[in-house]
Amino acid sequence: MPLNPKVAQVLDMIERAKRPSYHEQTPQAARAAYEKSAPILDVADAPMHTVEDCTVPTRDGRSIGARLYQPVEPSLAEPMPALVYYHGGGFTVGSVDTHDALCRTFAHDARCAVFSVDYRLAPEHKFPTAVDDADDALRWLHREASAFGIDASRLAVGGDSAGGTLATVCAVLARDAGIRLALQLLIYPGVTGYQQTGSHAALANGYLLSHDTIQWFFSQYLRDPSDRDDWRFAPLDGMRGAPSFAGVAPAWIATAEYDPLRDEGAAYADKLRADGNAVTLTCYPGMIHEFFKMGGYVPEVRHAHADAVAALKAAFDDA
Repeated sequence: MPLNPKVAQVLDMIERAKRPSYHEQTPQAARAAYEKSAPILDVADAPMHTVEDCTVPTRDGRSIGARLYQPVEPSLAEPMPALVYYHGGGFTVGSVDTHDALCRTFAHDARCAVFSVDYRLAPEHKFPTAVDDADDALRWLHREASAFGIDASRLAVGGDSAGGTLATVCAVLARDAGIRLALQLLIYPGVTGYQQTGSHAALANGYLLSHDTIQWFFSQYLRDPSDRDDWRFAPLDGMRGAPSFAGVAPAWIATAEYDPLRDEGAAYADKLRADGNAVTLTCYPGMIHEFFKMGGYVPEVRHAHADAVAALKAAFDDA
């Protein structure tokens, strides 16, 4: 179908603003630009009982930040489920602040805690730092869950774009660590090291996320070209160290019709199904990359939010 009219207006506004693309800026300038623009189209902040910034130790002796959202008062008698969330941004931009409204929405509407991870960014921290941080944060919350009134047996992972990549990898690492996850909530995840799908060819320019910006993000994050073949960067086609994907958490995958990442998301769903996993895949018509953060301007986005929330609720109920 055609572009959603409101989405078309967003693209027109971006074009008329004549601001430089991320790949035309330094990583620091791109980061600042994204921090400034991220809330503009987002939904209003949902009320929370508590929002707490935490410090998570990492395997290299450093620490990272995380933000814990709890929609109701925690109870040791009735611990709540939790979504561990990884923000998008090409491993180079984004933060817990840029995804604050989205995490509040998930917490409020799904009645679950959300643990948003501020993993370290490129180019200061190259691959696989983000993966290690994401895995460390999940394991830490699993160990410390009871201290926050969280049920360690009802955890999910999720993320958008690059955060979706991290969530896919963490689902495999959690399986191998004996951590049972209720769901992997994947929002237009990046899962391939090479942009050779039909949607990458057809949607390379003009739909917010461009081919040049994707390559720029990769150049910031990867140590050398061989990292494109590591499964922790490319869960769909990375052969280096590639594990079986059998027995990972059920997946709910959202893609967008006008997103260059659309076809790889669908192919990843097929890969998970082929390995015997339960998968729900929805391609949202008329939408573009990043549309989950446009719910304050594009009414239809709220339907996608509701679908994600329903998937979380059902998975937690079944856990």
